[in-house]
Amino acid sequence: MSAMNAKASSGGEEEASGMRSETLGESSHSGEIKRQAILVAYLIATLELTFLFMQMGVMPYLAKSLGLDLVWFGYLQTTFGVLQLVGGPIFGRFADQFGTRAALILSCASGSAFFLLMSISTSIPLLFLSRLPAVFMHGLPGAQKVITDLTTPSQRADALGKLGLCFGIGIIIGSALGGVLSTKFGIFVPMYVGLVGNLINTMIAMVWIPLQAKPKSDHHVMEHSTSPSGSVFSIREILCLMKFPGVMEVFIVKVFAGLPVGLFLIMFSIISMDFFGLEAAESGYLMSYFGVLQMVVQGLVVGKLTNRCTERTLLRLSIFVFAGVGLGMALMRTVWHYCIVAVPLVFAFSMLGTITDSILTKAVPSSNTGTMLGICASVQPLTRTVGPTIGGVLYKQFGVSSFGYLQLIVNIGLFVYLLKSKIPLREMKS
Repeated sequence: MSAMNAKASSGGEEEASGMRSETLGESSHSGEIKRQAILVAYLIATLELTFLFMQMGVMPYLAKSLGLDLVWFGYLQTTFGVLQLVGGPIFGRFADQFGTRAALILSCASGSAFFLLMSISTSIPLLFLSRLPAVFMHGLPGAQKVITDLTTPSQRADALGKLGLCFGIGIIIGSALGGVLSTKFGIFVPMYVGLVGNLINTMIAMVWIPLQAKPKSDHHVMEHSTSPSGSVFSIREILCLMKFPGVMEVFIVKVFAGLPVGLFLIMFSIISMDFFGLEAAESGYLMSYFGVLQMVVQGLVVGKLTNRCTERTLLRLSIFVFAGVGLGMALMRTVWHYCIVAVPLVFAFSMLGTITDSILTKAVPSSNTGTMLGICASVQPLTRTVGPTIGGVLYKQFGVSSFGYLQLIVNIGLFVYLLKSKIPLREMKS
């Protein structure tokens, strides 16, 4: 009997060991699929940003060749900003309802339509028409959605921060590539490259992004989320997310902290020429310097800090640094001063964007992270929409130093607010 019991016990242990091995194998396979999907999301974001910055460098020359004056060129840029502003939350809700893969395919396909229409823009109406697909061109929020779905809360800020590398690469390669291609082969060649590149991006998303990037939300959190069956275009459902604890407060900080610097950067092409006295090539070098800084900060600094400090501490740190940046901007007089100020500026911008995105996606149910990321993605288009008007008035009436003083005052106020307020930074239970 003892021999039989020992044999049975041994058989049970072998079976349990086999089940554990099978579970570990499945877990390892699942982990590999997640890592692969995240890397592909980085690739898609990098390519889409590269093509976007490529056309940004060429667009003024294309507009000029069609007879568009500075006023109408401003209207063209505002149209792009408004479409991105409106489309961000809608795109995020689409990702929540139909999945991340469908959302990325939509973004890449919209990019293809965008470049196709640009490539046949032989008149001003066609050029304005080419802006329409921009409403769904949100590769960066799409990549953020993949990362949010496939990482644990403790890994999220670091993984989101690495998207800054994609942004830096996009600025450097896109700006240079657009200039080279248009100079050597003609102004429409960058559009053809963007068209083909976005078609390739669409295929990559179809093949390599998992159909269901995350499990469906648990029933006990669904009562707190927006309606999954509601319309993608429902403004009420989108705005409901602002009612979650801490969301409105953090979003307000996100919008206002970088707004004065955002206005400065929108006016930078004029400031670099008028205030710093730079030529076009020198302005390009300065943009490349900005891109390299972004890559270094996002790749080497942000991730390490997110692993060692709390999000509340890093949020306060970014606001404090932003206030110092404002003082530096108010006192700068030469382009070399700006090169020094740009270091803490990029750090604060990168840290604020990464930390607020991480906090806000943790504050809402997992079934609504796409919509939340879409709302976050609307901050930059909002600045691009109101920036030319407000920035132009500030620069004309008060000079470059006004951007710095505004930055200083706003962020000192926000820093005091963050020290005194008890914003609940917590993750939804799943």
